[in-house]
Amino acid sequence: METTNTTTLPVVNTGYERKKWWQYVQIALDSLSWSLALPLGFFLRYGGQLEQINPTGITVVVLTAIIVQIGLGALFGLYRGRYSYGSFAEGKILYPVTLAVTVFMLLALLLFAWHISVPRSVILIAFPFALLLMMVMRYLKRIVEDYTNRPSYEHTEPVIVYGGGFVGRSFVSNLMSDSKSTYRPVAIVDDDPSLRNARIQSVAVMGTGKDLETLVKRYHATKVFVAMTDIKDSKLSNISQRMHELGVDVHRVKNMISNIAGLNDESVKDVNRHILEGIRGKIDYQIRTEDIKAYITGKRVLVTGAGGSIGSELCRQIHEFEPAELMMLDRDETLLMETRYTIWGDSNLNDPSVVLADIRDRGALEKVFTERQPEVVFHAAALKHVTALEAYPEEAWKTNTLGTKNVLEAASKVNVEAFVNISTDKAADPTTALGQSKLSAEMLTAWYGEQTGKRYVSVRFGNVFGSRGSIKPLFTRQIMDGGPITVTDPDATRYFMLIPDACLLVMTAGAIGAPGEVMVLDMGKPVKIYSVAENLIRTYERYDVNIAVTGLRPGEKRDEVLFGSSEDFRVSDKNSFISHTRAIPLDPEHLDYSKWYKHYLDDRTYGRDSSGQLHAQKMAHRTEISQEQS
Repeated sequence: METTNTTTLPVVNTGYERKKWWQYVQIALDSLSWSLALPLGFFLRYGGQLEQINPTGITVVVLTAIIVQIGLGALFGLYRGRYSYGSFAEGKILYPVTLAVTVFMLLALLLFAWHISVPRSVILIAFPFALLLMMVMRYLKRIVEDYTNRPSYEHTEPVIVYGGGFVGRSFVSNLMSDSKSTYRPVAIVDDDPSLRNARIQSVAVMGTGKDLETLVKRYHATKVFVAMTDIKDSKLSNISQRMHELGVDVHRVKNMISNIAGLNDESVKDVNRHILEGIRGKIDYQIRTEDIKAYITGKRVLVTGAGGSIGSELCRQIHEFEPAELMMLDRDETLLMETRYTIWGDSNLNDPSVVLADIRDRGALEKVFTERQPEVVFHAAALKHVTALEAYPEEAWKTNTLGTKNVLEAASKVNVEAFVNISTDKAADPTTALGQSKLSAEMLTAWYGEQTGKRYVSVRFGNVFGSRGSIKPLFTRQIMDGGPITVTDPDATRYFMLIPDACLLVMTAGAIGAPGEVMVLDMGKPVKIYSVAENLIRTYERYDVNIAVTGLRPGEKRDEVLFGSSEDFRVSDKNSFISHTRAIPLDPEHLDYSKWYKHYLDDRTYGRDSSGQLHAQKMAHRTEISQEQS
């Protein structure tokens, strides 16, 4: 049986974006409505005999009505952007406001009509015309907004929605009022024959479930969204199987709360932020863009690992700081294409911004650096999966240690001004091949920083929430597949940070670090992985999904640390969320895989005693490394 993705309705803007200037236009249009309705009232009251109309009276009445309309409208929020254009909610305010204006005018004329020769009946005649004009103008604006906020035909996937009930109607309405939506509904199907030819946001109900295959072929639909709350599993499986034969994905839309994974990048970022801040709390990282601009704007900047989660976001943010040139280096051309598309809107790989190279290839790197002469380098290329590198530790050595050495060597030969090595908290008292290889990279960066006297720094931080291969997308997929979510230990904790925040702090650290330093990011309180799993279950409302505890793997820590047991640190004066420490400089001439591998084997067996301190042999090992470098 095929697996059906069970997702939930995207959180999109169901109202229309209020532009500040439109509120003043709306005031002007409502004023125009009274300016037209009241003269019409005079004309009808006097049977077209214009000579009987008092010009002073009509002027006073029109101006008074406009002033009262604006005052009452502002008082009741009609002109504060609270309501969607032409919505029932706006109508429920517009009618009583206009009626109140009419009542006020009647009372005023009761007292002063004889002064300006204006009969009270003029107001009663003008009232329905004024209200009608205001509603028509709002409806016309609503039509314009409906048209302009629809998803683009060229940049969206055609989809079919199965279900014309409340959830289906809401889902279609949301997609059709979101210009940034990835999906465009082309047809609706519902098993209720009475709904045939009904329309929701101009999308027609074109048949029942029996017509799915025909409609999919006719409209070349790529996905079917089943928007029904009470559909049986057997029916859902039948739909999934039928669509699988046509190569069409089936997703279930269950409710109005959560986000559909992949709807658009900004939605996913918002959901990630909402989830993490719900667990860890909100943090203001005190980013000073002036510090970042000072060493990036107008400079030639190269980013390694530009196709990865961190590297691609770095590229996007660096681009906003207007470098003289942005060079994106990666060995994966597909990921480079995706990064380039998100920045410039095209996928051309035959462009100077794209550099296809492997950091393991020393000669290729030297050629790139010699020809392109970068001034600032962000080194994000790395292997990062603990379990894979535990199985193949030599790969960690080749990429994370030797690869970093190759980049550092190439950078130093062309006098790169600032070099930022992206590290990990697993480098603090490492117990895995990943941690050991990244610690070596920090030590190499420290050595090159001391030798060049330039700002060669490492930036150490924990897990990036929502990055490719991290627990958030993994847990999400496990939830979609019906579970279980696998957690190594119920009390295991990790430090988490969002990709955009991490990249901003990385660039800030590169601005304030000194040669050879390790800059450690404050990521807030550590978060229990089990709590992340529980929160995601609530977010996706999949309470049928269980959490399975698998046990810690060899070398894996229950709790990560940000600083090694022998490291001293101080909080930066320029940003309280960044601390300064130092790694022991490692001369690249002393690199030896056999020694590295021995240290790795020794370290992966170390644990912590009840006081939380490392065993004494860890300190002895640190001393041994220091003596080797001396």
